Amino acid sequence: MEKEIISSRQFTIITLLYSIGTAILIIPASITSAAKQDSWIAASIGVILSLLVIKLFMTLANQTPSLNFIEANEKILGPFLGKFTAICFLILTFLSAGELLYFIGIFMKTEVMPETPTMAIALLFIIIIMYAAYLGIETFARSAEILFPLFVFIFIFFVVCITPQITFENIQPVLEATKSSMFYSIIRFMSIFSFPLIVLLMLYPAAVNVQQSAQKGFYIGTILGGFVLVTLIVLSILVLGPENTASRTFPSYALAQRISIGNFLQRIEIIMAFMWISSIYIRTFMYFYTTVVGLAQILKIKDHRPLIIPMGLIVIGLSQIVHPNIVHSNKYNNEIWPIFSFFITILLPILLLIVAIIRNRKAKAETSEMPKAETSNDNQKV
Repeated sequence: MEKEIISSRQFTIITLLYSIGTAILIIPASITSAAKQDSWIAASIGVILSLLVIKLFMTLANQTPSLNFIEANEKILGPFLGKFTAICFLILTFLSAGELLYFIGIFMKTEVMPETPTMAIALLFIIIIMYAAYLGIETFARSAEILFPLFVFIFIFFVVCITPQITFENIQPVLEATKSSMFYSIIRFMSIFSFPLIVLLMLYPAAVNVQQSAQKGFYIGTILGGFVLVTLIVLSILVLGPENTASRTFPSYALAQRISIGNFLQRIEIIMAFMWISSIYIRTFMYFYTTVVGLAQILKIKDHRPLIIPMGLIVIGLSQIVHPNIVHSNKYNNEIWPIFSFFITILLPILLLIVAIIRNRKAKAETSEMPKAETSNDNQKV
């Protein structure tokens, strides 16, 4: 199968939209329930700390610059243990793809089309995802380029239109949250915002044309994605108030419903929903694409396309049973997901990085003891 390459600019756009993902829908309520009006501070700290997470991911990726994350697991840890950790990683991406289909289904059913079954919405959405996976990562990157300017325009329009509804008393007093609530809010924010960025190691650096530029794009996309989320959290608190924000299932959508310009321009929240749908599309595709491509590599299948339809059908079924209701979903994302994702997205990369550094140093030491003529062709990293 021919190797697909995307540009560093496309990688930056994918990073930005992917980092926003479902966070645009659920993060304002999730962290405001703990940190109240100080949740924007927790989110800002979370964005800064997320840059350390990106540094970890890039350092690991640069140890195996020609391999994606699944291949790097086997290369660094060996065939058996590497396959085991890769399968654990794919379980995370597979469950996440099903959960995101659940989110888009429950969002459309509760807020937009209450009489339409979630199954029908999930089916339509997964057809788009499967078709994108069939066309490949280059076509997907171009679709992200098309979505990006529309996303930016609607976001700016959204901020400008909601600004007259701001009440600054809602964000006072500042720094009232306890240390423990701030800590939990920061962890929840990072677990949804930056921990899942490890999935982008399926693209960086092996599938990006200019790696140096892509490194900057990784940081820039994360910072801009964080800026969008912090802005939405601030606006949710300023307009809805901290208690109302925490009690809403999708507070950012409730925010869009407040837009009213001269009693003429109203009920435009469905246009605003384009932001949610486009960012969720980017993240769902990456989870699904990673699952299919990773599974094909583990099974030693050259082309991942034969796996798309069966995996797509399984993901649809998963989306109908992953959460019985929104209460279960909130509990999972607040209490279980941060721990589950921490083991796979933080501890696993740290383990891989330590092993890779040790093996590289050992190989370098052995190489230095051998005659130059015998080592000239054996000086690559892990």
